[in-house]
Amino acid sequence: MTVSLSLSGKVALITGGSRGIGAAAVRMFVAAGARVVFNYQKSKTEADKLAQECGKDRCIAIAADLSGTENVSRLISAVVNRFGRLDILVANHGIWPPEDTPIDKMADEQWHKTIAVNLDSVFALIKHSVAQMKRQGKPDSPAGHIVLVSSTSGQRGEAFHCDYAATKGALISMVKGLSTELAGDGIYVNCVAPGWVDTDMSAPALNDAKSSKAILSVIPLGRAGKPEEIAAPILFLCTEHASFVTGEVFNVNGGAVLAG
Repeated sequence: MTVSLSLSGKVALITGGSRGIGAAAVRMFVAAGARVVFNYQKSKTEADKLAQECGKDRCIAIAADLSGTENVSRLISAVVNRFGRLDILVANHGIWPPEDTPIDKMADEQWHKTIAVNLDSVFALIKHSVAQMKRQGKPDSPAGHIVLVSSTSGQRGEAFHCDYAATKGALISMVKGLSTELAGDGIYVNCVAPGWVDTDMSAPALNDAKSSKAILSVIPLGRAGKPEEIAAPILFLCTEHASFVTGEVFNVNGGAVLAG
């Protein structure tokens, strides 16, 4: 028997796909046979290079600002116009304000920006993706897969980063509710919750000797994750091998939640 993680014939939208976890997921999804659209905001050079690497007949990059709900419907329409359908949504984009900020010092502007990027836009992505999946779904096959990228912060909180933790906890709650709401429509909804991952977003903390020591001390495996180690579980959850998995939080954190 041959076992493969195939996405042949599927069309996926991966947000925040130009770097880090998103770029690793784009590469894996294309390698698994999917056609992929990913968005970027500022990293045009990296995005164009990745699309070229993956093959522009199977992968395209679209500039889209996901700091709220405004541009989301146009992004979904662009996916459908290019590839004819949408089978998979991976909501990977997000921001993490790197400076420790006590709650009594946190500016309203920071709170609202984090909520807009990390939560409001995800709501809109799910809303419009589900509408498309319902229109094209077939009774005898899955209509779609949705994977939200949360965080260990969404499960146990994070001191001095309550804005980020609140958004990531909300994504987990959305997964729990939407998985039951959409099961009858054949739409699977799951979540991958990374811990510390070696990406541009976490680089300031991981490259600082003091903060890095504190971070690694609570990771039983003793290191930060690699983007590919997060992308692989995301891929799995969108394949036929996860056909009895919905509403789950897939922890990928080197054991950090157990030690926190």
